[in-house]
Amino acid sequence: MLEVLELFGGVGLFLFGMNLMGNSLEKLAGSGLEKILETLTTSKKRGVGAIKGWGLGLGVTGIIQSSAATTIMLIGFVNAGIMKLAQTIPVVYGANVGSTVTAQILRLGDLSSDNIVLKLLKPSSFAPMLVAVGVFFHLFSKKKKTKDIAGILIGLGTLFYGMTMMEEVFAPLKESAKFRSFFLSFENPLLGILTGLVITAIIQSSSASVGILQALSATGSVTYSVAIPIIIGQNLGKCMTIILGSIGANKKAKRAALSYLMFNIIGAVFFSAVIYGVYYTVGIKGFSAVVNRGDIANIHLAFNLFTSIMLLPFSNQMASLTGKILKDSDESYGDEEIRRLDDMLLKTPGIALKQCKRLMSSMGKKIMENYNISMGLLTEYDKNAFNTLNDNEGFIDRCETALSAYVVRIDRDRLTPDNRLMAQEILNCIGDYERIGDYSINIGYIAQECHENKVKFSKKGRKELNSMLEATKNLISMTLESFDGDKLSEAVRIEPLGKAIRRLKDESEKNHVERLQDGDCGVNGGVALYDLINCFEKIALHARSISRHIVKRLGDDKNMDEMHGHVMDKHSEEYKAMINYYYYKYRD
Repeated sequence: MLEVLELFGGVGLFLFGMNLMGNSLEKLAGSGLEKILETLTTSKKRGVGAIKGWGLGLGVTGIIQSSAATTIMLIGFVNAGIMKLAQTIPVVYGANVGSTVTAQILRLGDLSSDNIVLKLLKPSSFAPMLVAVGVFFHLFSKKKKTKDIAGILIGLGTLFYGMTMMEEVFAPLKESAKFRSFFLSFENPLLGILTGLVITAIIQSSSASVGILQALSATGSVTYSVAIPIIIGQNLGKCMTIILGSIGANKKAKRAALSYLMFNIIGAVFFSAVIYGVYYTVGIKGFSAVVNRGDIANIHLAFNLFTSIMLLPFSNQMASLTGKILKDSDESYGDEEIRRLDDMLLKTPGIALKQCKRLMSSMGKKIMENYNISMGLLTEYDKNAFNTLNDNEGFIDRCETALSAYVVRIDRDRLTPDNRLMAQEILNCIGDYERIGDYSINIGYIAQECHENKVKFSKKGRKELNSMLEATKNLISMTLESFDGDKLSEAVRIEPLGKAIRRLKDESEKNHVERLQDGDCGVNGGVALYDLINCFEKIALHARSISRHIVKRLGDDKNMDEMHGHVMDKHSEEYKAMINYYYYKYRD
């Protein structure tokens, strides 16, 4: 019974040490890991981007000691539209190779010599020193970076302590005939693969399960015929974390997770077919020989390295295959509409500009859809709505890039005076459209924070918020309609409505301070309220900018200052009446 407790203690120390070391390494690297994965996986030269991605996956995983963590990071990037699927697959392949670093470190336990230097390199010798030094710096240093380094030392030392404890528990089994007989049953490939799969799926770390196998090798009962199927199963079992991490993600993110799963399935099938095909036909010399930690580390490395080398040239085919399995296209959302900006139309400016207006109309519809979704999230939260929000936002961003590049290439010598004004109007309004889209989705993320932090608004605060939400919705709709339909009468109303929203904002801020003093409203609710009304104000500013460009073209006012001018005389009674009309309309 005591031996069983010691074994669980050893496993616990091993897993804790590995987790502590990985987390400390990740903190020490900071956001640099994410930034590297996000930006350095492409190249203009064919094939170079894939190799760079593979190397980055290997390096990052070697640092944080978890291919699952790297892949889940990638799934998040794909889900958010930061990275494309084709970029992630080589990184996934490299991450699998990087996951073998821990086993290579643990092979140091095989060192045996009278040489004092080699003795000090044995884990049993330097583990106490690592923990002692790490604890000292952790307790007496106030610097965050030093504490992270201390965490790495403590984690590594604890990891080796756990390994030593497991070996001590397994040591008496060297002489046990029953144990040797039991272990020989794992020579059955199916049983060995299943065992490795289940154990790794439970502890959710192939590095940890391989480490346990390395500790078992000290008994002298682990042979190549036992180790190989278990290691194959371990590589399959580590996919469980990825499968769980992809739940709720969009299809492209699920395809990244599927590529990780398929990497290990293909590797398992290939290695099993080759090794056991040879073994059961001509035989393999030394297949029953006993293995040590280093042999197990090499088998683990060989599985992942050869599989990644074999599959890396077929990364694009893997992307296509995952698309067919999950019935997802490699095209990004809305690419078909963006392709309507045909280069052949550049010499016919009138038609080219109409295509731009059509695309901006589609862009506007997605902005409006995102605003309505975000508005709804403040009332009834739905985490699945963020997939639609992110898809729409990605489309809006790509529209801005495509339109900006396209309009400046239109043959200006063939532009009529009206077309010239239209081209200027489109160029000036693209950025404002995109920013309105940004603030629309920001409202959704504020709603998410409110949901997660259980933020509640007071009854009066909610009423004021609903008034501004409705006024801003009308403002966006009015702006988009005036641009799409060239409606001058609508465009001149945008600025007064924006001014009314500003008045509602100022009034709400004042009322919130009074409610806060009376205890009717909380601080968290106030922070969320300020963030939301800031979004409304920014949307109003960008809508006003769009209205000025519309009025300049449709009103044929060439001298109008789009940056500082006004669509109406701000001192006129009509202008003031319009502001009051909208103010009281949404205030009551």
